[in-house]
Amino acid sequence: MQFKPHEIEGLIECIPTKFEDERGLFYESYNQKLFAANGIPYDFCQDNYSWSKKDVIRGLHFQYEPNAQGKLVRCMTGRVIDVVVDIRRDSPTFGQHEKFLLDSSIGNMLYVPAGFAHGFVALEETIFVYKCTDYWNKAAESGIIYNDPELNIDWGVENPIVSAKDLLLPTFSELR
Repeated sequence: MQFKPHEIEGLIECIPTKFEDERGLFYESYNQKLFAANGIPYDFCQDNYSWSKKDVIRGLHFQYEPNAQGKLVRCMTGRVIDVVVDIRRDSPTFGQHEKFLLDSSIGNMLYVPAGFAHGFVALEETIFVYKCTDYWNKAAESGIIYNDPELNIDWGVENPIVSAKDLLLPTFSELR
């Protein structure tokens, strides 16, 4: 497994080593000792699963402390553009975002620590799974509207499919 830190501190892309032969392929997607040795020292307590049609945008979601969640995200099938926004007020990259192509054929994953808003757009029909460092808590959930003018995220989709709930999320400046 390769562990690749990115521009915004705390974000780590995980790229598995695949073993392929005439039968198919094998790779290890999670190993607690290996992940801990590479900056992801968490016991994950909840796994989530979503299925999305092409052009679906989910997010940008997060939970407030003390229930903030770190997430280890990946595609079981399909591909997404994964977007994270740094919402850690004391961070030098506060308000900045990064995008990642997560592709089931590569098997790459992204570790998103607590303190980030997270979302994705499905580039094709996709099964998206993620491990969380804390449990979902309705009272702690929040988010930022996907088309926030200040964040100016290019999702690469002309007519996204967005839930009614996500369309009601506040802007980044309203959270501040």
